[in-house]
Amino acid sequence: MADEASETPLVEDAVPGSIDHRGRPAKRSGTGGWRSAYFIIGAEVMERFAFYGIGTNLVNYLTGPLGQSTAVAAANVNAWYGTGTIVTLVGAFVADSYLGRYRTIVIASLLYILGLCLLTLSAVMPFQSTFHCQNKHQIPSCSPLQLRMIFFFISLYTIAVAQGGHKPCTQAFGADQFDVQNQEELKAKSSFFNWWLFCLSACVAVAYVFLSYIQDNLSWGLGFGIPSTAMVASLLSFLLGTKTYRYIIKDDKKSPVARIGKVFIEAIGNWRKSSSLKANEGLAQGILPPQGSHQFKSLNKALPTHDYFEEGGNACTTKDVEEAKAILRLFPIWSTCLVYGIVQAQSSTLFTKQGNTMDRSIVSGFDVPAASLQSIISITIVICIPIYDCLFVPTARALTGKQSGITMLQRIGIGGFLYAISMVTSALVEMKRLKTAQDHGLIDMPNAVVPMSVWWLVLQYVMFGLADVFAVGGLQEFFYDQVPSELRSVGLSLYLSIYGVGSFLSGFLISVIEKATGGDGGSSWFNSNLNRAHLDYFYWLLAGLIAVGLAAYLYFAKSYIYNRRVVS
Repeated sequence: MADEASETPLVEDAVPGSIDHRGRPAKRSGTGGWRSAYFIIGAEVMERFAFYGIGTNLVNYLTGPLGQSTAVAAANVNAWYGTGTIVTLVGAFVADSYLGRYRTIVIASLLYILGLCLLTLSAVMPFQSTFHCQNKHQIPSCSPLQLRMIFFFISLYTIAVAQGGHKPCTQAFGADQFDVQNQEELKAKSSFFNWWLFCLSACVAVAYVFLSYIQDNLSWGLGFGIPSTAMVASLLSFLLGTKTYRYIIKDDKKSPVARIGKVFIEAIGNWRKSSSLKANEGLAQGILPPQGSHQFKSLNKALPTHDYFEEGGNACTTKDVEEAKAILRLFPIWSTCLVYGIVQAQSSTLFTKQGNTMDRSIVSGFDVPAASLQSIISITIVICIPIYDCLFVPTARALTGKQSGITMLQRIGIGGFLYAISMVTSALVEMKRLKTAQDHGLIDMPNAVVPMSVWWLVLQYVMFGLADVFAVGGLQEFFYDQVPSELRSVGLSLYLSIYGVGSFLSGFLISVIEKATGGDGGSSWFNSNLNRAHLDYFYWLLAGLIAVGLAAYLYFAKSYIYNRRVVS
């Protein structure tokens, strides 16, 4: 598409650095802004409906029809979530360096549809499976036919790969529709991230309630087939907006990743030398920004000397060096937020298994699907985002004088604190559930309903939703805004990888604790009989990890230097 254009003709009403679908200068009056964002948000809403329609109840499908244990199923769900978000780094790299965001979204959508159709087939095709149960009177330990398992996981990971191209590019492409050099559009872009989260949470809430009910009570085939249809609608919504989109012009034909990588290579090659003549001159003349003289000074060695120019070398520029520094500054924030991803993974795995053991009845003959309780997170976000954007931000702006009310890093830190509160709440509720099971003699009756209402779990889900309003919204805007403009898909993939790596770390923790506590006949923290398990211990451990991570985060956030283009 038009991402690869190399120059912008100057015309009246043209948006700097952008062109339309025909390669002409993009006109502010006819392209971009909310008119384009609506199509992109619509596409993402349908994609999230499809993704969470699969993921929300996946742990029950694995422990039910596929016969896996709680620990194995939780690890598999975490691995799938983790892969889907880690692969976004590859998808973003391909989009920013080669294909452009528009093409990447279209290709990823087609692959997505293929994966969802295959997944539906894996649930409805008549694989003749033979279950070998060790003891019919105890918790079954059964293995379905190997062919069905292989087909299922191939389909599942096809979806994960497709998400890797779709997820980082849609949000970056949506934010690209707002010109940060225009004051009104700059404000709209800040609101875009809030309303993006609002719309996605609303559709995810529907997916949690609607699809989990269909999967638990009607058919897994139908429950997987509806997301396939939703993904087709997603692609159509995106294509309908093609003529209204703005396409960012690349400043350089050379890959931005290659340019920034060259800075590190040159700096390493010159590590024994003093800072280059050009760097020293730049500092003296004020060409390099103030942070250039204080942070990562060794990267200034990538700047060439006059001898290099005389030899006709392809030198690193001051812009390249500063962009490399901007990327480096992100990693302390990224690494200290990984614990958020570990905590986030529990809402779709262990929380759901907890709910399965509790009294879920609303009226006689109708039980609330445990997986549908995840909709409380989304409903909380839907309620809180308008309050945050329309009430909290203007009030904070009046007090602080900052465009966004509070800084992006302050918003992320508040989210981390709320995640810690959610884990403490989860541990306390689980302690009460275990005591209730013990008081009623249900310790060795895993299939019996613990006489404790499932609504006890509401508070921990609500705290998750509040944490997401601050942490997820802040992380999205931070990693989009603080990377070079040509690498914004990569920036958003870095945000997504926090939750991907966090999911892997969660699976790793569960596996290690399972081996450590379940050996020699011990009672594992993740025993398939949750009345003998100790999820409360795990939740307390996570609360401690968040406290440590938050302390490290505050240390690095305090010294973080924002890129100069940030208004707030």
